[in-house]
Formats: sequence, structure tokens, C-alpha cells
Amino acid sequence: MYTHENKILEAKQVFDGLKDYIFQAVSQGEAIHTVEMSVWVSVLEMGRLFLQGFVAEHGDGDKGETLTFPGGRTVKRLEELHERRYVSIFGEFPIVRRVYGTRETQKIEAVPLDASLQLPESDFSYVLQDWDQNFCVQNSFEESASSVQRILGIGQSVRTLEHMNQSMAGYVEGFRESQSVPVEREEGALLVVAVDGKGVPMRRKKGDAKPENPRHPKKGEKRNKKRMACVGAVYTIERFERTAEDVIDEALRKKAQEKRPRPKHKRVRADLSRAVDGQQCNGKDILFGWLAEEVQRRNRKGDKPVICLADGERALHEATRRTFDEIIEILDLYHALERLWDAAHCFYGEGSDEAEQFVEERLGKVLEGKVGYVIGGLRQMATKRGLRGIKKKKIRDITGYFQNNRSRMRYDEYLEAGFPIGTGVVEGACRNLVKDRMERAGMRWIVEGAQAMLDLRATYLNGEWDAFCNYRIEEETKRLYENIVPFEPIKLRLAG
Repeated sequence: MYTHENKILEAKQVFDGLKDYIFQAVSQGEAIHTVEMSVWVSVLEMGRLFLQGFVAEHGDGDKGETLTFPGGRTVKRLEELHERRYVSIFGEFPIVRRVYGTRETQKIEAVPLDASLQLPESDFSYVLQDWDQNFCVQNSFEESASSVQRILGIGQSVRTLEHMNQSMAGYVEGFRESQSVPVEREEGALLVVAVDGKGVPMRRKKGDAKPENPRHPKKGEKRNKKRMACVGAVYTIERFERTAEDVIDEALRKKAQEKRPRPKHKRVRADLSRAVDGQQCNGKDILFGWLAEEVQRRNRKGDKPVICLADGERALHEATRRTFDEIIEILDLYHALERLWDAAHCFYGEGSDEAEQFVEERLGKVLEGKVGYVIGGLRQMATKRGLRGIKKKKIRDITGYFQNNRSRMRYDEYLEAGFPIGTGVVEGACRNLVKDRMERAGMRWIVEGAQAMLDLRATYLNGEWDAFCNYRIEEETKRLYENIVPFEPIKLRLAG
């Protein structure tokens, strides 16, 4: 069994060797990048030795022949020393310690040294888990494993990182509930919720139908099996009054407003339909439950107008009505604009000046609150032009879409009140939260793995990663060690 002094001495020998190497590298004219890499390898080795010395200083955790729990139950010290693997950012080494229980073949009930050191439940250090998953929420598991191995020289399998990801994600919901409400003076005058959906490619189960030729699927066949993730965002924002012409400049002429306010304390998340506590739950219900809680927390006085931005999907509209008693529903303008372009191309060629003029005129009417005029005009124009077949059906679908969403298209009132009318925030979340990580080439997910990644990636994108990692350490430490006495926790904070 190693001692504190032995490991410190070994670390000093590495340091002395590094010092000698530096002088030798100067005399031999080595390139700085070669020296840099050699120094880094020595630093990792010294770090491992110092960390082993730190552990050795604690001894083996022997608390006597017996150990008494707070409730009075006593367990005895087992004869054999037990070894566990510990993988730190400096490398791997064993930790040997005394354990307590009823007898050797039964479950170990207490390990005082583990409690004193606040060792994680897994073999991997909390710092390494933090770094691992910080890579994983941004890149594939394989790329992340490769990056960590290149930097730290630590080899980890994709399966290890996937298991770690799901284990960490189990703490996300508790972390969300623990977060304090933003300070009122830092909030905007309007409270906004925005919802949308984005498909996640899933692994096919045995027996699932699949195209005969995945590269060239036949009509009705799907290249990928997807499950819809319901994506939501909640934030506050200041009022921003503007005219219809201002919006047309932004939407069609790409002239951004210089003084456009920015969302404040934006939080995003995405939910798949899945089993929760043994019961199958719809992703929309889970997401809207969270949105309702956020609205209640951030509008306790009820003095902020609450706005819901979404597309024309009926299920989202119905979920909004079920969830909120008083809310201002607004159809995302860009979904309306897409329909206007589709209508234009029923009459004029794509890319033509006539099509652009057609859209600009009708967008102006929509922004002035004259949706009925646009609906009637499209129907009349289709009749006069004698549209048939697909184009006639498209105009019917477009006018039906406007008619069904007419109550959510009072854009003249929204602009005058300074309300947002676009879902750019949640569409950005669909891209950043879901697509950029979940839909890379060849990626296929199972529900549990996909939801774990969505939870951790949302935490990362919300700017809460360091706070979450510290929360997770504290909660896991309580669960593992709060009933072990004596327990003197070492305060650990991951640098952020």
C-alpha cells in the first residue's frame, strides 16, 4: 500500500526529470511544440502522483471494529481490504480501503474513506465526467472519446460515455426544480412561451418495416424512423412597437431592426413521449406542464401579458388552451409567410418579380389585420385564373389554414402593443438543441438515450452546465453518504 510520502517523492522525481529535460531540449534545439507535449505528459503524471498522495494521506478509512449508523444499527469491519478503480483527469489508479457490513459475501454497507473523499458512484471522477459530457453534448460520443483520449490519454468506450450521459441526465429534472426565479428587475415586460416540434431519428426495432432500398425509398416508405420531440422556450422580453412596413423590411428585405430587444433569461427544453415513473407520458403534456410551472414562477403577480407563439398545428393550439387560462396566442408570422409564398407560386413562377410583389402586398394586408380580405382575394383569384388539380387544392389548404388561425393573426394589434410575432427563439432551439446534435449522419437513438442527451444539451445551452454539475455532485453525495458517520464532506466546486 502506497504512502503519502512515497507518492510525493515520486512526483518530485518526475519534476526533477522534467527540469533536466528542459535544459537538454534547449541544448539539442528541440522545437517548442515537441517540448510542450512532453511537458504536458509529465504534468499529467505529476498530477496523478499528487492525487494518489492526497488519497494516501487519508489512510484506509478504518473507524474501528464496528461502525454505528445514526439510527443505532451497527455493522462490523470486514477482514479484507477492498480495492476500487478511480479514473481521474490525470489517469487511473486504485484506491484501497476498509469496508463495513455484516459479512464478506453480503452487500457492503459503508465505506468511510469513500465518504470522506466524496468519491462518485462510478469509477470516473466528477471532473472527468464533467469534461466528458461537456464534449458529448456538443459532439458525437465517438468524437468525444477521441478528443478526451488525445488530450488526457484516457481511453473510454462509446458505451461508457452513453451510460455516463444517461446517469447524469437523471439529475436534470431535480436541478430544474431547484433553480431560483430570475430577479424581477432583470426581466422584461412580456412573458413569452414558444413551442414547436422536431423529429429525432430513432433506431428501428426488430420487425419494424423499412425501405427495401434506404437510399431510394419508394413512395410511402420512410428512410428514417423518427419520433417527434416537443421543443419549448420560455423567456421575457421588452415591448417593441413597430409598423407593418418595419416587419416587411425585416421579413422580405432582410433589414434587421437595430433596437430590437433581446430575450431575457431564456430557457429551452425538449421532450419525447416516454415512460415516466412507470407510466407512458406524451411529450407535449410533459413540456406544457413545465411551461405552466415556469409561467407561474415568473409571473406570480399576474401583471405580465403571457404570449404563446407557435405554428398552426392544432395539437399545439389545443394543448395551449388546456394548459393556460389567460394567454395571448399568436401564429408565428413566418409560417403565415410560407403560405403566402406557396400561394404566389400557384399563380407566378418561382423567383419572379410578380411572385415577390404578390407576397409583399398580401403580407401588408395580413399585418394590417385584414386576414379576411386575403382569404377572399385568394379564393377569388383562384376561381378567375381557373386553377385545377394540385394548385387548386393548395389554395384551398392555404385559405383553410388562415381561416383556422384567424383569431391568432391579429398582427395589427400585436404590433401596436409591442408583442413579438415570430418564433425565431424556439426554431433556433429546434436547430441548436435537436438537429445539430441528434441528426448527424448515421445517428440513431433509443428513447432513453435521446431524452438524456436532450436534457443535458438543454442544460448546456441554457448556460447552466457548471451549476448543474455542482448540483449533481451534492445530490449524489447526499444519497451515497449522508447516513455514514462520521462524515465530514469535502466541499468541491468545479471551476466554471
